[in-house]
Amino acid sequence: MKTLYLDLSMGAAGDMLTAALLPLTDDPAEALAALNALGVPGVSFTAAPRVRCGVTGVGVAVSVDGVEEDEALLAGHHDHGHDHGHDHDHDHDHAHDHDHDHAHHAHTRLTDIERTIRALHAPEAVLEDAVAVYRLLAEAESAVHGEPVEQIHFHEVGTLDAIADVTAVCLLLHLLAPENIVASPVHVGSGTVRCAHGVLPVPAPAAAKLLTGIPTYGGEIKGELCTPTGAALLKHFVSAFGPQPAMTVQKIGYGMGKKEFPAANCVRAMLGETADKTFPAASDAVWELACNIDDMTAESLAFAAERLLSGGAADVFLTPILMKKGRPGTMLTVLVKEPDRDRLLGEIFRYTSTLGVRMAKKERAVLVRRSETVETPAGTVRKKISEGFGVTREKIECDDLAAVAKEKKLSLDDARKALT
Repeated sequence: MKTLYLDLSMGAAGDMLTAALLPLTDDPAEALAALNALGVPGVSFTAAPRVRCGVTGVGVAVSVDGVEEDEALLAGHHDHGHDHGHDHDHDHDHAHDHDHDHAHHAHTRLTDIERTIRALHAPEAVLEDAVAVYRLLAEAESAVHGEPVEQIHFHEVGTLDAIADVTAVCLLLHLLAPENIVASPVHVGSGTVRCAHGVLPVPAPAAAKLLTGIPTYGGEIKGELCTPTGAALLKHFVSAFGPQPAMTVQKIGYGMGKKEFPAANCVRAMLGETADKTFPAASDAVWELACNIDDMTAESLAFAAERLLSGGAADVFLTPILMKKGRPGTMLTVLVKEPDRDRLLGEIFRYTSTLGVRMAKKERAVLVRRSETVETPAGTVRKKISEGFGVTREKIECDDLAAVAKEKKLSLDDARKALT
C-alpha cells in the first residue's frame, strides 16, 4: 500500500509541509508550476535548497504581490494588531510564518475564504479538501471564542499566503495520492506566542483544540512549532499517529523552516510501500489507567470523566463492580497516549478520591481512519471512513448529521436517510 509517513519532531506548518511534499512528486519543477497556476490572487511560490543542522532540504516561500511576509513586516505592510509571533525572539518564524495577517485581508469570514478557494484552478477534490481544512479551523476558533462558526473572523489563518499554504498541501497530496498517511506524535514546542488576541501559551488555543485526540508533546525548544494551520491539515489528512510503520521507503523530502534551532528545523516526509491494507497501518499503543472507587457520587464521577476526556484522554469509561465487603463500586478506566500519561495520572488524582492507579501498556489493532467531505441531497457533510482487516466502514460525522436533522426538523434516522 502506498504510504506517506510524516516525522513531526519539529512540529508542522503549511509551508513546511508543502516543502516536504514537493520533492516526493514525480517532477518537482512541474509540481511547483502547478502551485503557481492555482491562481491565489497575487500569490507566487518559490522553492530553493535550505540547510539546517547540516542537512539540505527544501525551503518554500510564498509571496503576496511580490512581497514575502518577513519583507512586508520590515516595509510596514503588516497589521500590528494581529502579529502572532513576530515580537519575540524564539518563536515561530520557524517558517510557520504563513499563519499571520496581512492588513489587506484582516478579519476574513469563512464564507469569504471558501469563495476564494472555490475560484482556484485545481481539481474539485483539492478544493473540497481545502474548504474542509478551513472548516476545521473555523470550528476550533468557534469553540475557543464561544461564537458561531458563521461569525468567526480569521486573523492569522485568513490571509492569502495561508490560503496558498493550505491549497498547496491539498494539491500535492492529490498528486502523490497516498493510500494511507501516518504521522509521528506532534512536537508542539513551549513558551508563549503573540497572536491577534494577545500573548497566549503554546500551543495556541485553536491549535490545542485541533490537536485533541492526537498525541502531542512539548519540550525545551521555545516557540510555536505546530501552528493552527498545520494542526488542521494533520487533523484532516492523517489517518493514524504512531511510530513509523514497517515500510519500503522510496523517496524522502525535508521541508525546512526559516529559523535555526538546536535540532534540524524540518518536517521529514517519507513515501513508500507498506503491507496490504488488510493489516493495521501502524502500531497503536496506549496506556490503560484504572482505579476502583466506592466513595464518589455519580455526579462527581461523571464530572471527572468529562474533565479527563477534555484533558486529552483517548477514551474514558466507567464500569460497575462489586468491591470488598460487598460494597458496590465503580472502576474508572482511562486510555491515554504515551506523552499524556503522567499528566493525566495527575488529573485522575485531582478529580477522583482514589489512592492508587493501575497502569498497563496495551497494543491495539486499529482500522485506518480518514475523513472526506461529500456532497449529498441535503447538503455538504463530512464522512468518516475506516478500513483494514478486509473491512470498510463509512459513517457521516455525527455533528453534521445533527445539524441537518435540526435544520430540516428530522430525527437522526430520517436525516441519515436523507443524506444517502
